Amino acid sequence: MTTIVGPRHRLGRTTLAPYLFILPFASLFAFFVLAPMLYAAQLSLFRQTIVGGNRFVWFDNYARALVDPDFWDGVSNMLLFGAIFIPTLIAFALAAALILDTDVIRRKSLFRIGIFLPYAIPAVISTLLWGYLYGRNYGPVAQIAKALDLRPPNFLSDGMILPSLANVAIWQSTGYYFVILYAALQSIPTDLADAAAIDGANRWTYAWHVKIPIIAPTISIVLVFAVIGTLQLFNEPYLLRIAAPDVINVHFTPNIYAYGLAFINHQYNYSAAISFAIGALVAILSYLLIWSVSRRSGGKLS
Repeated sequence: MTTIVGPRHRLGRTTLAPYLFILPFASLFAFFVLAPMLYAAQLSLFRQTIVGGNRFVWFDNYARALVDPDFWDGVSNMLLFGAIFIPTLIAFALAAALILDTDVIRRKSLFRIGIFLPYAIPAVISTLLWGYLYGRNYGPVAQIAKALDLRPPNFLSDGMILPSLANVAIWQSTGYYFVILYAALQSIPTDLADAAAIDGANRWTYAWHVKIPIIAPTISIVLVFAVIGTLQLFNEPYLLRIAAPDVINVHFTPNIYAYGLAFINHQYNYSAAISFAIGALVAILSYLLIWSVSRRSGGKLS
């Protein structure tokens, strides 16, 4: 007996299939991301008191964060770090991508690996490596300075700590952004290079007036990623704090501040509020940046 499969049955199988494919990801996302966020949001609305126990205080923890000088001191350090980190990172990654996209480099594979290799090293190891290089008593730079009877530079001093942290982050992150920009350069039609050569444009003119404007939307996306990475600054200052405890304090960045509140001072409720304040700051700055870039590009960036 032949079974006739009706349109409704086929439609049901077709409609259900996409949900079955995304079910594993959705389950893990809900368990490891949404559930902790909801729990943290709940924590941020309470306050632990000695007499009354855990008390619902509405948004008092957020109001406390708005007038907390330690929180804003961390935000200030983070923004100063970003002012050094973001433009330098994009300039290095873009320059490396443009160089590799030309025929100037013969051993392109070695150049590509050399740029990308630091990104493959874990952030913790990279920071410890640079911490050793920065060492004023034991680092190789200090040893060379002493051998030349010069004063060893203090890379972890109050005035040098932000450039030193930015250097670590740039060294590690350039490879990632380089890959994105190089992939965008590869999508440019080769006909444009032939036309530019006929017009007498050299490599620099062609790169400045043709390549960079074409990949401007990709540069904008890289800029957004760099801003988000800046606002999540944690590993580098937290690990180098051992070598510079007087410079990198417990509220050097908002993330370090939230970590210290939760796991050292056991102020879980206020720490959760600080974390959501950081998240709100990331969302607002990212939205403003994307909106600004989209307006400049005439709405081409979506």
